Amino acid sequence: MAAASRTTKGRGARTNASGRFEPVTHEEFDDGWTADDDTPTPLRTTLSPEHARTIITKNTSPDIGFDRSINPYKGCEHGCIYCYARPSHAFMGLSPGLDFESRLFFKPEGPRLLERELLAPRYVCKRIHIGGNTDPYQPVERTQRITRGLLEVLQRFNQPFSIVTKSNLITRDVDILGPMGRDRLASAFVSITTLDRDLARTMEPRAATPARRLDAIRKLTDAGVPVGVGFAPVIPGLNDHELESVLEAAAGAGATTAMYVTLRLPLEIKDLFREWLAEARPDRAARVMSLIRQTRGGKDYDADWSQRMKGTGPVADLIGARFKAAVKRYGLDGPRHDLDVTRFRVPADARPQLELFG
Repeated sequence: MAAASRTTKGRGARTNASGRFEPVTHEEFDDGWTADDDTPTPLRTTLSPEHARTIITKNTSPDIGFDRSINPYKGCEHGCIYCYARPSHAFMGLSPGLDFESRLFFKPEGPRLLERELLAPRYVCKRIHIGGNTDPYQPVERTQRITRGLLEVLQRFNQPFSIVTKSNLITRDVDILGPMGRDRLASAFVSITTLDRDLARTMEPRAATPARRLDAIRKLTDAGVPVGVGFAPVIPGLNDHELESVLEAAAGAGATTAMYVTLRLPLEIKDLFREWLAEARPDRAARVMSLIRQTRGGKDYDADWSQRMKGTGPVADLIGARFKAAVKRYGLDGPRHDLDVTRFRVPADARPQLELFG
């Protein structure tokens, strides 16, 4: 197992188990190599184009606050061990484990597809959420600039949008986010799960440090963008004691709203999280899993839409009560960042293309 740990240094998942749709499964075993032997080649990230036909995804989930979203990337190099998007890699015949963090897909035609969909004669303007599945500011966004291209299209059409990230790279785009934020056409959420650098490095190995995320909130706020903080997920026995301190720090940086989600462990995530917990925090692994089950009716996870985001029971109720008190204390209970859908317009330079859809 030592060799496996060295191979995955800087990654969240400890293994690369087959996805749930694969007919063959793979199991790791101890082949005798030790720390005294040569270190295996580090796991490299690969990036492949995905030639999608559409870019705006619709959903009907009653517990999600938006019905349309855009995800420029599939997979996420940040490697957050708890990420609810991991199981989606199984649909491509890949592992929700290390494959999810290292085999990424991007949509090179995303901006063109978005413009085409916004030009459709029957298009009805509603808020679009960017990053509902995986982070739109992957490290490769620095060179690929897919998210940047999407924002440029949204700005041209006055199309309102919200965006969520763990990356300070979002500050690169304040020239778009700032003016649109001031015009009630854009809002942002920055996810901060801990202020503990050691825990963040282990749990979210390639995401920005907590300090850099607070810096992102500060710079977005200074530019005029309404910003919220997401304390998500709350993991009982691991980071829940930081709830108040994270919200206080985010409010100090300029956030005006907040949200939280209790840890969800659907499908492959429960095994990946257990493996990580046993290695990263062996002294409290049993306690953490016990508390998690106490929020899920005695199970690792309950997918019931009426409670899957917050959980149930005394532990979940206490988290909810603490959150409610903290947002009031730190001024994070302001009005929702409602966006203006009445200002949508087709830009003049796009009208010749519009005639092609007539």
